[in-house]
Amino acid sequence: MEIISNALEFEQRKQTFKTTSERIEAAREVKDLILSLNTIYKKEKDPKIMDLMKRLTSIKQKIEKRLKGRP
Repeated sequence: MEIISNALEFEQRKQTFKTTSERIEAAREVKDLILSLNTIYKKEKDPKIMDLMKRLTSIKQKIEKRLKGRP
């Protein structure tokens, strides 16, 4: 499963995004990973995949929060 290995690699990667464009790219990448994992999860129903999706979603939310900034 290449998608799962890519997701684990993204999760282990250092999460310092200096510029806005880096944050946007990271948010898009993690969104694609989550959607790909979701299609696999629908077929296999593996709880480990669900846990991975939850962890990636929390990373994605942090990135998006940083992108939106303060009101």
